[in-house]
Amino acid sequence: MDAPQPAGAPASGFPIPRHDAARPGGSGSGSGTGSGADIFDLLRRFADTRYIRNGISGLSDLHLVVGQPPTYRFDTELQRLPGAEPLTQCAIEDMLFPLLAPALVEKLRSGTVEDADAGFEWQEEGLSFRINVFRDRHGIASAFRVLPRAIPSVESIGFPSEHVWKEIVGLEQGLVIVTGVTGSGKSTTVASFIQHINQSQKVRIITLEDPIEYVFESGKALISQREIGRHVPSFHSGLRSALREDPDIIFVGEMRDPETTSLALTAAETGHLVLSTLHTKDSVGVLSRIVDLFPPERAKELCTQLSFSLSQVLAQKLVPRADGQGRRVVMEVFKNLPSVANLIRTGNWHQIYSQMQTQRKEGLITLERHMEDLVEKGEITRETATRYSNRPPRAGDA
Repeated sequence: MDAPQPAGAPASGFPIPRHDAARPGGSGSGSGTGSGADIFDLLRRFADTRYIRNGISGLSDLHLVVGQPPTYRFDTELQRLPGAEPLTQCAIEDMLFPLLAPALVEKLRSGTVEDADAGFEWQEEGLSFRINVFRDRHGIASAFRVLPRAIPSVESIGFPSEHVWKEIVGLEQGLVIVTGVTGSGKSTTVASFIQHINQSQKVRIITLEDPIEYVFESGKALISQREIGRHVPSFHSGLRSALREDPDIIFVGEMRDPETTSLALTAAETGHLVLSTLHTKDSVGVLSRIVDLFPPERAKELCTQLSFSLSQVLAQKLVPRADGQGRRVVMEVFKNLPSVANLIRTGNWHQIYSQMQTQRKEGLITLERHMEDLVEKGEITRETATRYSNRPPRAGDA
């Protein structure tokens, strides 16, 4: 099924133009490989204004796999590049390896590493990418994720209400987690918080990222951005270091392991505002994800610690707009009110959803309620709301 057609798309309706260099012996790093592919032709499409709607590009990823033509993700759907021939192993290596550090290329060639992450900044086009290289049964494959350069304002994100973001950027301490599946805009939401604080508060901000996505220049705030594997060896070592560097706000790109999570919780308890992300489908899932990182005998201790340190959880998804012009964010807001903290502490997590349903005046809102609001405004369709709901209506429900 074709993705929504951007302005200026070909008459065929397919969102991705035919390949500029799809010819044997064409110019570029793929020349002579049998694919005719040029990596810069492929990456240049991410700067094409035809795919930008509401300030956001519909193109998010490029996939290179042996035996398949270059494939893009456009508004959640995969689209193979028309006119491009299937890629060979040599073609992928010729395109990929010039973008990577020589030491990493050597490790990939020798088989020392089978999976690697890298960054590539194309300054002439104003583009940055996160590159993951891995091996499948056909050979080397890779996925390019474009990293946005412009930092959106908090007003443009699409929160259920402005009260949500105003309360978060006004916090002086606590743990705020933005969660959602890969590609749901978590980093963008966090970046909008950091930039707003940067422009309005005289505070010290330290970020730990893998990789650095949005680039911040210090405004009223003093910002230091550190990349895992480049400036610090790991999240937990970087966080341990950050706690000695007089921070007011710490952004931990992801709480991946017990050490990082434990330090983040401690930092939130000791007077710092900690922002982080996780991968869960809803806000309550954050609790189980964190507790499950630790041995079972520590579950009660973790529940108690979360009840004190956790401030808010935003669970978000990107869903298609009713007018077909890209996607917009929908959110679930889980705020740690005293009644909610008691449910966290006692392990009665199943009751939290009902708290979110009944405590909207206090700033809590379910994903389903936010989508219902957007349906009433005509921003998304009823079908979209049902499709993306965490709790779709059952047969016989009113």
